[in-house]
Amino acid sequence: MFTGIVEEIGTVARITQGNHSAVLKIQAERVLENTKIGDSIAVNGVCLTVTEISAALFSADVMHETLNRSSLASLSRGSHVNLERAMQADGRFGGHFVTGHIDGMGEILRISRDGTAVWYTIRVDPKLTPYIVEKGSVAIDGISLTVAKTAQAEFSISAIPHTVGQTALNEKRAGDFVNVETDVIGKYIEKLTKAACEQKKESKITMDFLSNQGF
Repeated sequence: MFTGIVEEIGTVARITQGNHSAVLKIQAERVLENTKIGDSIAVNGVCLTVTEISAALFSADVMHETLNRSSLASLSRGSHVNLERAMQADGRFGGHFVTGHIDGMGEILRISRDGTAVWYTIRVDPKLTPYIVEKGSVAIDGISLTVAKTAQAEFSISAIPHTVGQTALNEKRAGDFVNVETDVIGKYIEKLTKAACEQKKESKITMDFLSNQGF
């Protein structure tokens, strides 16, 4: 579990491509403190497992499914990525619940300024928009952000200069793709509600049954 508060910007040092997978080697400093092999680090919002650690570097395997569903496939040597270690139980919770499991990719349509705020308008698969609500939370490349506006197949976030400057969001331009993770709470509510509705439909208790039983 992550919070969406980026700890540092890392640099892709090497990418080793396999037939259906890849190995990322990323240069970092802060996120390597007390990190062990097997620990989780979110890379642009994607939860990856540390498989190797050396001086100021860590490696992680990226599976076929992850490459297909995230923008990690577009990384190259020298790319900057947002990094965050898994949340500690005794740490401050400054963002929102972020699982590191990407729901899909979004395309940045527009970037504009409104005073000190920087607005990013992002187009996503319409299937994701029911889980993106105004004033709710969304993770963009692993950054916990507040949704400012929503539309049929797009939404906008308003970021403060500090967030932009301390993350790789600063390098994004219109046309770039980002990883999008919607709020997990909404997905759980939908699943539970749908299950309850299906059980209600399958119920054999009808008004006639109740009447015949004396109710």
